[in-house]
This record gives sequence, C-alpha cells and structure tokens, in this order.
Amino acid sequence: MEHDDPALSSAALQRLAARIDRPIVLVGMMGVGKTTVGRKLAAMLGVPFCDADEEIEKAAQMSIPEIFAQFGEPYFRSGERRVIARLVGEDGTPVRRVLATGGGAFVDQETRELILRRAIAVWLDSDVDTLVMRVGRKSNRPLLKNGNPREILTRLKAERGPAYAQAPIHVKSGNQPHQATALTILKAIDAWL
Repeated sequence: MEHDDPALSSAALQRLAARIDRPIVLVGMMGVGKTTVGRKLAAMLGVPFCDADEEIEKAAQMSIPEIFAQFGEPYFRSGERRVIARLVGEDGTPVRRVLATGGGAFVDQETRELILRRAIAVWLDSDVDTLVMRVGRKSNRPLLKNGNPREILTRLKAERGPAYAQAPIHVKSGNQPHQATALTILKAIDAWL
C-alpha cells in the first residue's frame, strides 16, 4: 500500500508493523478522533481495530449513557478497566491491535498503569475548539449532558492533561485528514521503538 508520504513507503510500513509486538492504545479527550484515526492506523498496519467503548457496551448489553445513568461513573470505570485489561492482553498474551479508549480511561490510575505496562500508549491531543466542533456531532457524551460543552471540555482537558502526558507518545490531531494523523503516529512510534 503506497502513501503520499515518501517517508513511509509500503516496505517501511511493513518493517514498522513487524516491530510492533503489542497493542497500540490511543488515549485522549472525547472528540479527539481516537476511533476514526485508530481505524486508519489499524488498516495501515494490517492489524485489527477495537473500540473500548463498543466492547464495554457489548459486555454490559447497554449503552454507555445508560450505564452512567443507571450505575454511575465509578461502576462504569471499573467495567472499563476490566474490558481494557482483556483487550491489551493482561494475561500476558501479546495482542497486536489498535485500541481506542474512552476519554477518561487513561485517567484511572490502574488502567493507565496497565496500558503503560502492556501497550504502546499514544496521546492524541487537540485544542478545545476542535473538540467542541467534533463532540457536537454526537449526543452520546454523558459527561457533557449537564452544562456548557466548551466549559466542560476545557475543565476536563486541564484535569486530565497530567495523566495523558504520561503516555510516551504525544501527537496533535487538528483539522487535517485522519490519514495524516495516522502517519504522524506511525512516525512517532517508529522513532520511539
């Protein structure tokens, strides 16, 4: 598969994919593009893509807003931790995949330690304006239900920043094609490995 970027030819991409021996876990704020970019990244590497939120909904047989409403955030975070542990191969089995996590997953200390130990954590970051524009497209964001989304996102970004900053790879996601962000991530992983 050829890309516009000569720095990552098909052969270079195959060599990089062969060096990745564990999951790539995308962390960051809601609306930053973890799922969309994650799908591109997985396709480029020829590995499966998995969305932790979708897996949580399957396991609980209810939507995330329903879980929050019925059981609260602490219950949700506990289930999220168990699902992510399974998806990153907590049992020691190496799993090659790209995993998109929910915005609060990496903030949970146990989940963060697990991801840092078992995976390649990539902090996908955007400015608040981009986040506000992107989250406005969906109505399934429980943490944005009660207040001004811009204010909530600004506060969450400030609160969660120190946790996200523990990811060894930090990539900005702005108003560029998702393919470009995926290529930036691949270059950053290549340099980090």
